[in-house]
Amino acid sequence: MKQLNLFFLVLFTHSVWAADAVYNKGGVAVNGFDIVAYHVEMKTVKGDANYSHNWNNVIWYFSSKSNRNAFKNSPERYAPQYGGFCAYAASKGSLAPTDPHAWTIHKGKLYLNYSISVRKTWKNNIDQHIERADKNWTQLKKLK
Repeated sequence: MKQLNLFFLVLFTHSVWAADAVYNKGGVAVNGFDIVAYHVEMKTVKGDANYSHNWNNVIWYFSSKSNRNAFKNSPERYAPQYGGFCAYAASKGSLAPTDPHAWTIHKGKLYLNYSISVRKTWKNNIDQHIERADKNWTQLKKLK
């Protein structure tokens, strides 16, 4: 666990991930995965650059025109919490990247985690982690 916390601390100070309030690689959110599909299909679906949309200064990919349009009409409904950074790390006061396959829909909201093993820890006490992450996010998102 100490190694994981050290990893989050290192990422917290790394300017690439703290440059914006949305975790992205090369300007593309969630590694190019379709965030609407998490909600609608309840599975991980790779997005397509042909169905992209720029929101919050980041490009988001979708697997279909209908998913892109759903996002355009209501981005806050579909966007991952904490800018797509690891929700568990946010609960600990840090920023960390995410694995698009380590996700949870909880009370209609999408949460991403660093890895499947971190997601297991996250899910053990999800409501408490969300409460802490919500409090921490106010400060974390200012690290632009």
